[in-house]
Amino acid sequence: MMVARWSIDARFGYKQNVIDAMQRWLREIGPQAGLDASRARLLTGSIGAREATIVSEHVVEDLAELQRTWDKLGQIAAHKEWSKALEPHVVSGTNRWEIYRIL
Repeated sequence: MMVARWSIDARFGYKQNVIDAMQRWLREIGPQAGLDASRARLLTGSIGAREATIVSEHVVEDLAELQRTWDKLGQIAAHKEWSKALEPHVVSGTNRWEIYRIL
């Protein structure tokens, strides 16, 4: 089992907009790519982490499952539209994936 963690930083004054957009993504777009909302969660920076950072974590079986998800996302028009709508609210270049193994 693995945790795939995607994070991005919100622009000043737009953190709630990004959180709302990511919650909508988990409800509407993630399931189209095969992501199970019960195996996902959103986090935000509090102590020792940047407050502007919003993290979306997804538990996956392995890298093959994650790759299948990424492949499906590339085919979902709503994901592309969501990304374009999110762009003005985030700091460019801060998005990143981290993959962790669950021990």
